Amino acid sequence: MNTHMNQITACPLDCYDACRIVIDENGKLRGDKLHPVTQGYLCPNLNHFKEQDRLIGAKLRGEDVSIETAIKTLIEVLKETKSDSVLYYRGSGNVGLMQRSCEHFFASFKAVGTSGSLCDGAGEAGILQGRGSNEILSPQMISESEVVVFWGRNPHTTHSHLLPFLEGKTIIVIDPLITALAKKADLHIQIKPHCDLHLALLLSRFAIIEGLHDKEFLEEHASEYNDFYELTQTVRIKATLDTIDVSLGQIGAILELIQGKRTAILVGVGVQKYRNGADVLRAIDGFGAIMGLFGKPGCGVSYVGDSLRGLALPFNRIAHCVSKPTVDFSKYNCVFIQGANPLAQMPNSEGVRRSFENGGFRVYFGLYENETSRAADLVIPAKTFLEKNDFRSSYGDYTLQEMAQILDSDIGISEYELTKKLCEAFGIAFESEAYYRDFFRNQIDEHEGVGYRPNTPKIPYAEGFENGEFEFLDEIDLAIDKNEDFHLITLKYPKGLNSQFKRAEGVYFHPEAGFEQGEIVHLSSHAGAVDMVVKYDESLRRDCLLIYSGTSNVNVLTPALLSYDGESAVYQEYKIKVTKKND
Repeated sequence: MNTHMNQITACPLDCYDACRIVIDENGKLRGDKLHPVTQGYLCPNLNHFKEQDRLIGAKLRGEDVSIETAIKTLIEVLKETKSDSVLYYRGSGNVGLMQRSCEHFFASFKAVGTSGSLCDGAGEAGILQGRGSNEILSPQMISESEVVVFWGRNPHTTHSHLLPFLEGKTIIVIDPLITALAKKADLHIQIKPHCDLHLALLLSRFAIIEGLHDKEFLEEHASEYNDFYELTQTVRIKATLDTIDVSLGQIGAILELIQGKRTAILVGVGVQKYRNGADVLRAIDGFGAIMGLFGKPGCGVSYVGDSLRGLALPFNRIAHCVSKPTVDFSKYNCVFIQGANPLAQMPNSEGVRRSFENGGFRVYFGLYENETSRAADLVIPAKTFLEKNDFRSSYGDYTLQEMAQILDSDIGISEYELTKKLCEAFGIAFESEAYYRDFFRNQIDEHEGVGYRPNTPKIPYAEGFENGEFEFLDEIDLAIDKNEDFHLITLKYPKGLNSQFKRAEGVYFHPEAGFEQGEIVHLSSHAGAVDMVVKYDESLRRDCLLIYSGTSNVNVLTPALLSYDGESAVYQEYKIKVTKKND
């Protein structure tokens, strides 16, 4: 490999941080000290980037072949297959903008694509229903806050670059786990899972009862707040507090800490991994509106952002899509998987594996060996982000960074080059790489050496909401599942990223949950069953079990269901029954 002179790039991994990277003279990846977010260090996932087993050659039905043979085979299969029998399934393990070039071919070919999300779709749907658009609070914006509420969000694992911006702030954590941040927080509410909707409604109700709501803001931007207040009154206070394991004193403490303070509420994806996930975010957003936290410096409710917001894309988009969390691979004669591992990541793993095995010709295009690559008929290795040109937007801030090629390598092929060969074979118009690079580069709005997306707001919603007014949640289902089985929590693993890098093993319980460390237990849900080794984690509630995202067979237990809004997977919808193997 040869190193190019340009030594600055950005990380493409699917996380908030979007690190800007300096490559030193020894080829080591380092954080850019001059970048306002990176500030000189890299997130843990990027530090593990070179440790994963990389695909170094193409394979056809298990036999090594050249890249040229692999591409020729793919073209032959596509020419023999009707377009509506071809499925294009793109993952989000890497989020470079040029990686979307592959969709240009499949859209022009009139293949079927996927819509919806395996991650955050329900929550975003709720935000869009209330605000009309999904704007975020960047770390620089959060630095102006006096109080930061982490609602089901663990920055030590998912957003480590945010931590320096929290110095000197009042920290509130609402989370079923005692996270590292919860241990240091001014207040930690160890809420029962799937009860965030109820807590948000109670917070809004008591804020209005105590006269803490921002009447001026509400009259101007959310005039139907009285209807929302009536909705909150349908929550039975004592019974609900007992059920969600939160005290009236804790609600009062939250309100006291944020009263009159610049407050940012940062919400994680775990709160919305349920069928009513959109309602959960709408309720939390509603509390933010009641307190007047929108359109002011250092204030707001921030979720996973839309990294494409404000950007134009030069590629054709697929017109006909099926829902990603529930797609049936067996219905297609050719399945093209790009940068994803659906056999591990999708809910209802057993059903997914059967449908994949019964499908037609299966193509995996990606960087790493995994369950999906091993089951594919054709494997095409991709270039790493260091070996190609790309651009990186972010869902954790508003940066837009160019990723210039750093290394030359004979391994793999870039998304652009593969798309170019496919388009040439089918007579589809496709521009030069320089054209697309200029297209994205011309959208970069540079300030003080840092690139941003165009029209980045200085203060989100300072000009009001896209809907005209904030729209409150107006209908809710307050039912709570009271059976005695364990709540399933599926967190990001600190040493991995979904099924990339290091993967966790086993199922975690609180030491007092009734199981012996090291014993094998039988886990079952309405979706399926699996045996796992018990491990201990004192940070858990006694009524919860934790299986990290990326753990082999975790999704045997998760259902092939969609959220009511947002076409999102609902990994935590089912409780888990646990029995000892010798029972």
